[in-house]
Amino acid sequence: MSKKPMTYADTGVDYGAMDPFKRMALQAGRETAVHLQRFGDEFIEFEPSRGESAYLIERPDEFLAHVVEGLGTKDQAAELMTAFTGVEYFDSIGQDTAATILNDLVTLGAIPLSLLMHLAVGDSKWFEDERRQKALVAGWKKACDMARCTWGGGETPTLVGNVFTEPVVLSGTAMGFIRPKSRLIIGSKIRAGDQIILLTSSGIQTNGLTLGRKLARKLPQGLSTRLRDGRMYGEALLDPSKIYVRAVEDCLDAGVDIHGAIHITGHGWRKLMRANQPFTYVIETLPPSLPVFEAIQQYGPVTAEEAYGNLNMGAAFALYVSESDTDQVLRLCPDAFHGGYIENGPKKVRIKPVKTEEFPDGLEFSGSTLAVR
Repeated sequence: MSKKPMTYADTGVDYGAMDPFKRMALQAGRETAVHLQRFGDEFIEFEPSRGESAYLIERPDEFLAHVVEGLGTKDQAAELMTAFTGVEYFDSIGQDTAATILNDLVTLGAIPLSLLMHLAVGDSKWFEDERRQKALVAGWKKACDMARCTWGGGETPTLVGNVFTEPVVLSGTAMGFIRPKSRLIIGSKIRAGDQIILLTSSGIQTNGLTLGRKLARKLPQGLSTRLRDGRMYGEALLDPSKIYVRAVEDCLDAGVDIHGAIHITGHGWRKLMRANQPFTYVIETLPPSLPVFEAIQQYGPVTAEEAYGNLNMGAAFALYVSESDTDQVLRLCPDAFHGGYIENGPKKVRIKPVKTEEFPDGLEFSGSTLAVR
């Protein structure tokens, strides 16, 4: 008897349940924009940024950008692997948390100025592990150096009863700017005929760890199960996230007009159709197969639709550019490859190399499966 496929919703992470709250909060937020009117033309809400990965406020000569994001549950995998191997992984955790914040910020073309950490623990004894503290600080600072932004401080509350003793809640916020305004990246620039440039990921990065951890129970040796490349599954889960700030900044500095930028995290490759317009996003080339995703699909088992609909599957950032800019972007971004193209609607993502029984011509996600605005 075949095993029942494992889904992200089965692990307790259900975007269908979460997204309605996000839309409700977004609508309430829109109603507060009126308060900016007291500043005249000095600070104006840039309404098209509502529902994007970063929020923009327009000034006479620039945009200010603001974003908040969190690590998720990757620290739990780090705690388990440290207990098993004796290796400290919180340097990766620091970089991961900063990366998910900074990568969201740069999707609109914003250059990060400052980054703040929020570290909530369930018991102050967490701070007694000096090696773990030093690793977290080193990883966070490394991410700031990679993105060339300042670490402005943070908050470290002890929330007894709200947070369990060992796992922590790591998150943060970042501020950035877009100057001149012509460097703005916004979905209204996307055109049929634009090319899709995908930037490879290091692995699962920061999205899907709840699924990844629970799946370890199905593996022959749990987190220590060896993957195709000889590495432990738990080790592969903890590969630090890539930071795409420099890639976007280099393209903008070179005069590339980026029409769209997508951080492929929650909702997986469905995120490619985040813009409002009815475009079809056609993927013709996939990133190299990563052993960690192979294990997740095999042992879950996790279907292709579930995997590509929730995980980055080897590509965690996308740039949409005109055909004339494609070669230059590929030269500027060493981790990039030409993934496909954009054509006029209906609104959907079509991944041609992934063929399923339901989609023999390529896996498809309709626009109705991404309701984040």
